[in-house]
Amino acid sequence: MSLKKSSRPLILVIGPASSGKSAWAEQLARDSTKAVSYVATAQENPEDPEWNAKIYQHVLRRPVEWKTLLVPVELAVTIQAMQEEDCFLVDSLGTWLANVLDRGEEEWEAIAVNLLASLQQARGEVILVAEETGWGLVPAYPLGRKFRDRLGNLTRRIGAIASTVYLVTGGYAIDLTQIGTPISHNIFKELS
Repeated sequence: MSLKKSSRPLILVIGPASSGKSAWAEQLARDSTKAVSYVATAQENPEDPEWNAKIYQHVLRRPVEWKTLLVPVELAVTIQAMQEEDCFLVDSLGTWLANVLDRGEEEWEAIAVNLLASLQQARGEVILVAEETGWGLVPAYPLGRKFRDRLGNLTRRIGAIASTVYLVTGGYAIDLTQIGTPISHNIFKELS
């Protein structure tokens, strides 16, 4: 798949846990002139009240006029269906990835390529929130390493096509597309 910048606004917001990345993405969506749909990838878990409380806090922050789409798996299909007047805020890629983590390598690559294609062809504005998992300890178990590696690779590939990439940490948003130097995608292939 050829990676080229999206012709529509495609914004990637990355950062560590509790850094403010969702709040920043929500501010960007509020500033949009388009009709906002919050694409929620998290699923409630009756056995995890702490997780459910976190989901509820996100719900409380959303303006009432925003539409909510519950999309735990079919993210590419949802983005393909968007219209020019839409702004989709996807929160979050890490949670979505966790929902499809059990897929084998070939199936995962097909899912990732499909998502990238849908983002490049999106008719509206897309804001994606993604966790930065690679700055901590190397996970001590294979599933944790698979999650970290797949998410890092996916955000790297999305960053290559995004119009803007923000790093949010310590309550500050840094526009990496303004101060950073993009890395050639060919280097990514060598590192994968």
